[in-house]
Amino acid sequence: MLTKNSENKRSQPQIISIDDLVPEDHLLRLIDKAIDWSFIYDLVEDKYCLDNGRPSMDPVTLIKLPIIQYLYGIPSMRKTIEEIKVNVAYRWFLGLDLTDPVPHFSTFSKNYTRRFAGTDLFEQIFMHILSECMKQNFIDTEHIFIDGTHVKARANRHKTKQKLVQKSAVFYEKQLKEEIALDRKAHHKKPFKDRDNHDQKPPTGKTGGSTKEIKVSTTDPESGWFHKGEHKQVFAYNIQTACDKYGWILGYSVDAGNVHDSRAFYALYQKINVLRPKYLIADAGYKIPAIAKLLTDNGITPVFPYKRPMTKKGFFKKYEYAYDEYYDCYICPNNQVLKYATTNREGYKEYKSNPQICKTCPYLSQCTASKNHVKVVSRHVWQEYLDNCEDIRHSLHLKGLYGKRKETIERIFGTAKEFHGFRYTQMYGKARMKMKVGLTFACMNLKKMARRLSKKEKDRLNYFLSYYQNIKNRIRVFFECGLSTVCNVLI
Repeated sequence: MLTKNSENKRSQPQIISIDDLVPEDHLLRLIDKAIDWSFIYDLVEDKYCLDNGRPSMDPVTLIKLPIIQYLYGIPSMRKTIEEIKVNVAYRWFLGLDLTDPVPHFSTFSKNYTRRFAGTDLFEQIFMHILSECMKQNFIDTEHIFIDGTHVKARANRHKTKQKLVQKSAVFYEKQLKEEIALDRKAHHKKPFKDRDNHDQKPPTGKTGGSTKEIKVSTTDPESGWFHKGEHKQVFAYNIQTACDKYGWILGYSVDAGNVHDSRAFYALYQKINVLRPKYLIADAGYKIPAIAKLLTDNGITPVFPYKRPMTKKGFFKKYEYAYDEYYDCYICPNNQVLKYATTNREGYKEYKSNPQICKTCPYLSQCTASKNHVKVVSRHVWQEYLDNCEDIRHSLHLKGLYGKRKETIERIFGTAKEFHGFRYTQMYGKARMKMKVGLTFACMNLKKMARRLSKKEKDRLNYFLSYYQNIKNRIRVFFECGLSTVCNVLI
């Protein structure tokens, strides 16, 4: 039988509650139940005037606007507002009824510029949600996984200019200089003179001295030129992230895309060090002597992978030169000694061979291509910390730990890029990028916590229902047995 639905229902008035239109298991309902949003009032109280001026938009509703955007991976705030107009669940989450006007798409942007710019509000929101997860005992900080991912910036790759910038100082620079001075003194070498950057003339080449020439975007100068492997070269931001073994995000930092992971590490480390982790698991990009020393000195066990030697094909690998710790020298594959020569400014001790012996060596073509027949092997002043990392890597109870990265930190990046709009950003500048990253990771933790709490509540309810059913069955059996006993006695 052919049925045609009448369109007259569209204009019929109905009396209905918006709460009845949102399913009980809807994600936004679970999230709203999992956290008390009133904490936002305390965070923004000093950004508003309490006794005069025009009435403002509810700060909780204002913050929930980008939360909806990042929770569902909506590309822009303009598109988010269009979705809120027709989505009942979004209206319910914001506290709007079916007839309330939806805020203009520029509302959040104007409030950010006038109130929240230059503050750490969004990091505080992230930390509050993280603390709520910790209160539920969902997080285990014994093992922390870290890694970095790149988010494409809103910058045209063809609109660039060359700029001469100062080389950024590394976090271990002062300590390394002291170590180099002690090492040179122990080997009876003169200490290095401090380089006075103000007296030096700027270099004429692309790099040199304390400055370097880099490619800068004219659209978003705070982003960085990034290329890796066969990937397309673009302007991007480097997002350093830490998580536990269950996939809870513990911290993050934002840098330009041309900042290496090992240089961006320290900002993230300062945030996660307060969690007192026992093991820190990272990829080969973080496997440098300074990071290995920093973690070891602070009682954290670094778990790094094997790093392939970067030696030209056809030449001996560095591990084929044996180091003699007692005599502080290297032994080459031809059993010849490479003696200590100097310690350079980068912290590497240089060991050089005897050219008179090397020029008649049958392995010369596999050893060095230098014109003076001198083989140089370098060893960092903190090399023993890297050697300790190799011993840790072969530990039986830690061999499988590194493999969990694909289930933890790499899964977080995949989820963020696939479902939360993390492949690229519509924001300009590092400050707005920090806001995007903080709210995105807060949404991911919040979504996970809401679902865990919902499952926990269902399991508790099922337990009580099964317990009640068990008691009910026992009572029924008791009365049945009792009644049959009475009948047998009467008979």
